[in-house]
Amino acid sequence: MQPLIVLAGPTAVGKTSLSIRLAQEIGGEIISADSMQVYRQMNIGTAKVLPEEQQGVPHYLIDCCEPDEEFHVVEYQRAAREALQTIYSHGAIPILH
Repeated sequence: MQPLIVLAGPTAVGKTSLSIRLAQEIGGEIISADSMQVYRQMNIGTAKVLPEEQQGVPHYLIDCCEPDEEFHVVEYQRAAREALQTIYSHGAIPILH
């Protein structure tokens, strides 16, 4: 069985900074579970982690579609599974947050 870490909690409790620190410590890569961060051009109000804040840790499912594109749970599942396989192929541990 392959490892998967899930960080969950309410908005504005520090999940993003914790996930980045954890990823740096354990060799992890991050998959966003935020329903709005998948959309490009929607940075205000989404608390989207900016590239300069990612501190070199790969992030998935951020800015992957346009706001006028349909993106539903089936698409998310497909993309998340693909991200998991990519992360495992890197020998890294996925952190879903």
